[in-house]
Amino acid sequence: MNYGAARGRREPPRVDVTPLIDIIFQLVLFFMVSTTFVTSPGIQVDLPRSSAQTILRDQQDVNIWVTDTGAVYVDREAVSWDDLTAVLRKAAEADPNSMVIIKADTGVNHGRVVAVMDLARSRGLTRLAIATEPNEGD
Repeated sequence: MNYGAARGRREPPRVDVTPLIDIIFQLVLFFMVSTTFVTSPGIQVDLPRSSAQTILRDQQDVNIWVTDTGAVYVDREAVSWDDLTAVLRKAAEADPNSMVIIKADTGVNHGRVVAVMDLARSRGLTRLAIATEPNEGD
């Protein structure tokens, strides 16, 4: 009897990676579907370009968006002129040093931005900033 010959013919064990690939594919799909992507607000504003330094911001800042159509948004919610007045009054009562950051589209009439700034000043908010995008060349 030759037992050595029978041992030499045994096939090496194979590792089946198909279940592993299925699980990895399912994990990728799960994370793609369940992930929420952080995006800027749904307000489309094309900010003007500037080479100025970045302004430090606080949580109490009032963010005002003015779209190219003249619509005004405060913290991602559309507001009327009266609502904007109320928001600015509340911000001034809470902290008169709150900064008002105006994010106006490049196509907005200059007078509309000045009107928002004047409204903020009339409510006691004197720290105003106009948001811009950094120049790509700088």
